[in-house]
Amino acid sequence: MYRVGCPLSVVRCKKTAVPVSELQRTADHRRLTDDDSYKQFNWMNMFNFDVIAQSSTSRARAGVIQTAHGKVETPIFMPVGTQATVKSLTPEELLSAGAQIILGNTYHLYLRPGCDVIKQFKGLHRFMNWSGPILTDSGGFQVFSLAKLAKISEEGVTFQSHIDGSRHLLTPEKAVEIQTCLGSDVVMCLDHCIKHPASRSQTRQALEITSRWAERCKVAWQGGANGHSALFGIVQGGMYKDLREASSEDLVAQGFDGFAIGGLSVGEPIETMLEIADFTLPKLPDEKPKYIMGTGTPENLIELVALGADMFDCVLPTRNARNGQVFSQEGTLNISNAKYRHDTDPLEPGCDCYACRNYSRAYLRHLFMAKELLAYRLNTLHNVYFFLNLMKQAREAIVKDEFESFRKNFYRNHKNLKD
Repeated sequence: MYRVGCPLSVVRCKKTAVPVSELQRTADHRRLTDDDSYKQFNWMNMFNFDVIAQSSTSRARAGVIQTAHGKVETPIFMPVGTQATVKSLTPEELLSAGAQIILGNTYHLYLRPGCDVIKQFKGLHRFMNWSGPILTDSGGFQVFSLAKLAKISEEGVTFQSHIDGSRHLLTPEKAVEIQTCLGSDVVMCLDHCIKHPASRSQTRQALEITSRWAERCKVAWQGGANGHSALFGIVQGGMYKDLREASSEDLVAQGFDGFAIGGLSVGEPIETMLEIADFTLPKLPDEKPKYIMGTGTPENLIELVALGADMFDCVLPTRNARNGQVFSQEGTLNISNAKYRHDTDPLEPGCDCYACRNYSRAYLRHLFMAKELLAYRLNTLHNVYFFLNLMKQAREAIVKDEFESFRKNFYRNHKNLKD
């Protein structure tokens, strides 16, 4: 048995490749070296998902996703590292906060720094010095939300860069090609995401093109160097249950390693979002991971876990941290509030994050009011830890079949503080 010194840290024994232990992966994280044996390594598809526990009172479940870069225990929150960084945090800090998998974005990394740069590092893992699994969004949502003059056709999306105005064509094949360049562990199909509200005809057209693009993504993925990665399809259909069902049935028939539900949290009421998720999640295979894209208040996460979702991402913990909003078991607090000027307590008493173990609310308020960069970092460290720990606690409760009690306690303690 010998270890391959490469960014896809693995142990190889005869012809079987298995991920290294978490301890070894952390050690490898500090030194992602180039090695000729990496170039000779013949990757097999290492993606796998197993459900290990199921709540007896809800659809909540705990599972394990196996990837070439290690395991991911679900339910899991994925910090968003859109531009190869979770804003203000180092990879080491993410690991210490409990991050197991992070999210990168095809649109942003394609435009800047570009695949020509990332190829020099043989992928995003070595480029950003992160040895754990990476999921990459296809870029579809960003094209529609950020790019100027985006035009949809059967071929793909023609758009104008929000950075320099240059024009580009993002096709399903190109989306897979870019994610292959990034070395993604989980590749997302290109989808057509529409705003809310949208008419039935607009929504049907979007889901139909999403389905056809998914077919092309799968062909491109199967024909590329993607043996170590997984490909997820994205369910669309807006707020129309029959269209969600049609999209689910089509993608399940095509066959993917996992399924995401897109087009939620785009302006609809929370009750509608949960209703659509509740309807759609059971339409997807239980033996595959189920990912709710871009939805992420703590309350949302708890409810979506109860409905059977496994994976989540959202910019909320990082974006709100930069605005001085901090999450806690009792709700949210605004660190700029004058009542914290002399407060000697940590952000959240009992929290084990670095910020809470070392600093007071008074100090963090001072930093924030003075616009010191450390304020954004410490607030972000806490918020990311809070989201990750919330999912860790939910998982532990599911394994013990105590999820309903955990859920009730969460709401009992969660006072939704408004400063």
